[in-house]
Amino acid sequence: MSKIAIATLGCKVNHYESAGIVEALRRSNHEIADFRESADVYIVNTCTVTAKTDYQSRQLIRRAHRRNPEAPIVVTGCYAQTDPERLASIDGVTLVAGDEAKELIPGLIERDEHRSGRIIVGDTNRRRPFSSLPVTVMEDQTRAYLKVQDGCDTFCSYCIIPYARGRSRSLPADNVVEAVRGLVGSGYLEIVLTGIHLGHYGRDLPQSPGLASLIRRIEADTSLERMRISSLEPMDITNDLLETIGSSRRLCRHLHLALQSGDDGILRLMGRDYSTDRFRQLVYRILDHTPETAVGIDIMVGFPGEGQREFENTAAFVESLPLAYFHVFPYSRRPGTRAASMENQVDEQVKRERARTLRKLGAEKRTAFLNRSLGSDLSVLVERKRDRTTGLFRGFSDTYIPVCLENGDSSLFNRIVTVKAETIKANKILGKVNANG
Repeated sequence: MSKIAIATLGCKVNHYESAGIVEALRRSNHEIADFRESADVYIVNTCTVTAKTDYQSRQLIRRAHRRNPEAPIVVTGCYAQTDPERLASIDGVTLVAGDEAKELIPGLIERDEHRSGRIIVGDTNRRRPFSSLPVTVMEDQTRAYLKVQDGCDTFCSYCIIPYARGRSRSLPADNVVEAVRGLVGSGYLEIVLTGIHLGHYGRDLPQSPGLASLIRRIEADTSLERMRISSLEPMDITNDLLETIGSSRRLCRHLHLALQSGDDGILRLMGRDYSTDRFRQLVYRILDHTPETAVGIDIMVGFPGEGQREFENTAAFVESLPLAYFHVFPYSRRPGTRAASMENQVDEQVKRERARTLRKLGAEKRTAFLNRSLGSDLSVLVERKRDRTTGLFRGFSDTYIPVCLENGDSSLFNRIVTVKAETIKANKILGKVNANG
């Protein structure tokens, strides 16, 4: 039995896959340690969406080597897929396993084959089967993630992920239902459906069932109390999906959309398949169907060719929309993508300044959304930890509002309760749990 520590960077899909690795290792009676401790084996599940995450991945590897220079280090994830040789050259790294090889890691450790110096990286150009280590427990999480889709066929000009994850592929609905039942059996009340290009769910399966069909199947065939959808591409919001969202009693009123830019010229350079006008229409269609929905966006600043006028177009566009929050990212030049060789690259300082401007605007949108919730009843899943700012027990509403419970106690852990929203503090709602729950 070994003492194994794992660190994970990046998206919900990566965290789900790490949970699968941990569960398989536990079945073999290995002890899972905190990554900050000395361990017999370290696993780093990397991300390569930006240069910053590449750097963070390398730093984690070096920290692990300093903690125990004798411990083998297994590196996996998207960075391992796209630049395995660089990672293999770092002191302490004994195995580099690309995304497809993640499910092999527990077996390689069990057979003591993780010290060999091997690089296991598959060809992302070929159609690969859906790879999924089963997960029934996500440690330290009140809500569980469930990977139902992987890969991407879109190849936006800035994005390295299709080269790391390969073609789009889906977990069949029967398998999804089985996985949901397993998580529900472990006590989870809320599951977040995740994928790399989630809106393409089912296109590779017989009869091409869509995401809306999957949601209805989960509602019909499981006892799951609450379901949330992770990030979607704008043009993947079909009428069928909108109708399903509007009629569902268990789907959270929360949609996160990847806008990326509010300037039509920049959207074309990015290879995005919509205009700002279509995006605006989509936001209002969503809110017409379900008016209380929290609509959040991803937005990128500093894409090649984004001058002051284009940035001002973006700022004015997002300010004009009834959005709940923004996630703002400076453009990161990714080798091998079309955008990396484009002219008119934007200065890093300019990117940082633009990001600060949009984050300030996003904070104002967040405050306005919170204010609209005051006086209403919020459905909140209570987490097993206190809020750092207020010291109160906390949770998230179905509209993705962080809520602190003024009269909460540990008996409410992992329960969905009704909370009257009373005040705002530190970008959170403070409220009281209704007497009857």
